[in-house]
Amino acid sequence: MDLLSSPWLGMPIWIWLAFVAVVLAVLAFDLGVMHRDAHEIGVRESLNMSALYIGLGLAWAAVVYWIYLTHAGTHAIDPQIAAAATPDERAWTAVQLYVTGYLVEKTLALDNVFVISLIFGYFAVPRAYQHRVLFWGILGVLVLRAMMIGLGAALVMEFAWVMYVFAAILIATGIKMIVMMDAQPDISANPVLKFLRRQLRVTETLHGQRFLVRRPDPATGKAVWWVTPLFLCLVLVEIADLVFAIDSVPAIFAITPDAFIVYTSNIFAILGLRALYFALAAVVHRFHYLKFALALVLVFIGAKIFLGDWLFDGKVPAMLSLAVTAALLAGGILFSLWKTRGAKARLEGRAA
Repeated sequence: MDLLSSPWLGMPIWIWLAFVAVVLAVLAFDLGVMHRDAHEIGVRESLNMSALYIGLGLAWAAVVYWIYLTHAGTHAIDPQIAAAATPDERAWTAVQLYVTGYLVEKTLALDNVFVISLIFGYFAVPRAYQHRVLFWGILGVLVLRAMMIGLGAALVMEFAWVMYVFAAILIATGIKMIVMMDAQPDISANPVLKFLRRQLRVTETLHGQRFLVRRPDPATGKAVWWVTPLFLCLVLVEIADLVFAIDSVPAIFAITPDAFIVYTSNIFAILGLRALYFALAAVVHRFHYLKFALALVLVFIGAKIFLGDWLFDGKVPAMLSLAVTAALLAGGILFSLWKTRGAKARLEGRAA
């Protein structure tokens, strides 16, 4: 019991284990109950699933409130949480930081939808098999993000100047997103894909939703393992998340160095990505200008690290960060929907 009560990255180990148990239970329910059989996920089902996951993500804010009300005091990693005058103020500060992180990570995850749709299109993966790729992809994300966030937390606690490095990365990334907003990645030129095709036996076609199959070797006739294009698709989806993690992990650490808030907001944002993908993939063009708003958010988050030292006695208030972030993202969504109104009709007119 003493071991479970021991703090790890600012939080008792039993709380970390409880969170992992919640995530695994959600994933087990998703795969074992809702998607036991492979089928094409329609927009209605996608929206219902998305509402469930978004509800879970927002409901976790209540859990965050309780945890920081009862289990995080002046020893908290985030200076704003540690400096709170009362437990209630401490808990509300943690909730504001969590919601801000969730909004940023959710929007970054939405930006990832565009790349994932290109990957699925390149491999011609039917919609009925896409959920399987996204599901197993999320398991890799759980481990990958845990490693990156653990490393980031250790660096932040050991070297305060790392926050300025994160801030510079965010500002540079935001500017790059604005400059290259219309650029599209070339999946066929991906070096990882080229390497895998050279090193592995890859079947020419999909074999249902299987990642591995046994087929005769052309040279010996002996049955050997082959990977399917669905496996290559899964690897590229994981690589895409790694690339986006390079942006998202510094972004959330720039909001708060608290590892528990960082990890939980990351995971809840990504959990809902799989569900929301099927609704957004067909209408991702309607959110074209959201990327511009996201770029501004990254620049703001990076800039506030420097501005906080000069204007706010070391830290921009959590409520101000939440308000600016929400305003920029809401503005990007509304402007995108307004600017792209009638886009479907114009496309259909050109096709005719």
